[in-house]
Amino acid sequence: MKQQPLLGFLFALTTAMAWGSLPLALKQVVAVMKVETIIWYRFMVATVALFLLLMVSKKLPKLAQFNRTYWWWTVFGVFGLAGNFFLFNTSLNYIEPAVTQIFIHLSSFAMLLLGVLVFKERLGTHQKIGLVLLIIGLMLFFNDRFDLFLNLNIYSIGVMLSVLAALVWVAYGLAQKMMLRQFTGQQILLLIYFGCAIVFTPFAEFQQVTQLTPFVWGCFIYCCLNTLIGYGAYAEALNRWDVSKVSVVVTLVPLFTILFSHILHHIAPHYFANPELNSLSYLGAFVVVLGSMLSAIGHKLFRQ
Repeated sequence: MKQQPLLGFLFALTTAMAWGSLPLALKQVVAVMKVETIIWYRFMVATVALFLLLMVSKKLPKLAQFNRTYWWWTVFGVFGLAGNFFLFNTSLNYIEPAVTQIFIHLSSFAMLLLGVLVFKERLGTHQKIGLVLLIIGLMLFFNDRFDLFLNLNIYSIGVMLSVLAALVWVAYGLAQKMMLRQFTGQQILLLIYFGCAIVFTPFAEFQQVTQLTPFVWGCFIYCCLNTLIGYGAYAEALNRWDVSKVSVVVTLVPLFTILFSHILHHIAPHYFANPELNSLSYLGAFVVVLGSMLSAIGHKLFRQ
């Protein structure tokens, strides 16, 4: 497809804003619904929408594409993404959205390290610097909360769940990388989404949606649509712009979460809490994002 930088940027920005705003809506819903129920509805909505899209375009995955290896990779990917969703959603019961999102870039760095260990890929100088910046950024972000990590408490539990969520996602990322040899990205998502919906079916309490207030209903619907909006815009961005440039825009997710937290607290303070961050924490968030940006496009800078 012909390069369309402006459209590519707008789609990438839409993705970053969608993913950045998601935990703010989820925070409202997890307070009154079981995490498993929320996740089941999100995966089912995404599965149905993606199935219809692929059916209309006649691109549904075929049984002939599978062998035992790809079945195992599908199962591996399902448990990776299901675990990521469960841990991330659960962490919102313990800590604020801005904190959960600061760990989102751990996934990409974990994938880099996995590539070095499993696929014998080389870790570039820019990626090493990016990893150092990530560690420095996290230390700055939590500069006034180190004492909370010394004991097992609500805050430390939430942080551990967020870190585990980011690391477990690597299983999905690895499965997707292996399955791309045989399937398209959308076919893989359909298989993984459907598998995740099956995983959460025994634990979901479907009638809980009838007990939501209008405000929480709105947040719940947004959470269900967010997967389609975020991943749909991401796919369109990749079709129209360079992968490295799309990746740079997507690294802004934690900053959008912080920004939206302030805006929504100003509009509806009784629903949305103000981020409890000091100036060093804001600096740390920027350093984390800078480290991820450097990891994504640093090879071009170093080449020049």
